[in-house]
Amino acid sequence: VCYLVLLCCINRGEVMEKVKIVFMGTPDFSVPILEGLIENYQVIGVVTQPDRCVGRRQEVVFSPVKEVALKYQIPVFQPEKIRNNYDDILALEPDIIITCAYGQIIPKAILDFPKYGCINVHASLLPKLRGGAPIHHAIIDGYDKTGITIMYMDEAMDSGDIISQRETEILDSDTVETLHDRLSSLGRELLLDTLPSILDGSAKRIKQDESLVTYAYNIKREEEYLDFSKTSLELFNQIRGLSPFPGSSCIINDREFKVYFARISSVQSSLFQPGEILHIYKDGIGIATQDYEIVLLDIKPFGKKRMLASSFINGIKKEEYIGKVVYGRK
Repeated sequence: VCYLVLLCCINRGEVMEKVKIVFMGTPDFSVPILEGLIENYQVIGVVTQPDRCVGRRQEVVFSPVKEVALKYQIPVFQPEKIRNNYDDILALEPDIIITCAYGQIIPKAILDFPKYGCINVHASLLPKLRGGAPIHHAIIDGYDKTGITIMYMDEAMDSGDIISQRETEILDSDTVETLHDRLSSLGRELLLDTLPSILDGSAKRIKQDESLVTYAYNIKREEEYLDFSKTSLELFNQIRGLSPFPGSSCIINDREFKVYFARISSVQSSLFQPGEILHIYKDGIGIATQDYEIVLLDIKPFGKKRMLASSFINGIKKEEYIGKVVYGRK
């Protein structure tokens, strides 16, 4: 019996060591997941979005995933439209394809190719928050928890069978930045724990309950504007759910500001005009909402660097702000 167990472990180890993986991903979120695969498996190719020119000088910038691939001398493929250009990827003959925040729809020809299928690491507890901005929307929509789902991929968006999930609590102190980093680490951990069951054929396949589906589409420009006729909690969640990127926006005293963090005060503000500046505190700017005052704590005035509101307050005359109305946009 001991010999058989040992033999099974050896065979399983050989499969894990020899399996050929192609990884598809693009942003920072995908980096720990890719690094975990490189450390434990054979990654034979990386597919990522094409290089982009950014800034006034239009400098070429590589994706974070490409930077990692180049570091480990792994071949990189960057099709502009993968649905029209995937022959070089299939020529690698991958046993499994793993995606994480790649940014393009994967065509059926790729999905059907690998022996062990195509799996995806998604930053939500599916079927909740399908789409491209699940971390933002988990906070904006007031979820108290979210997590990582490992799933088999199909042709529809984030609708494949679930293999495994792991959750994390969303704290009042969380922003997109902190939750992003925690989920990225969780994704690496869960993928490495789940892959052996996929390779040995013991992985579960759980159909998603379509009645529970919600969506997390990419953030639109108009969703950045703060509407102070909303409740303080809605605004608190919106600010955190857009911080640090792209940031919430408002107009204070005819000047555009980005807002990155806030707190809700105990001051009831329902009798005041929404958006009216009620107080200038030592730590922030108190503004009326539908119910309670919200205090802006972390801001970026147009043309200035990001700063604590306390630093901004030290350079203004309070009487020029008290009673003024803050708007979401001009």
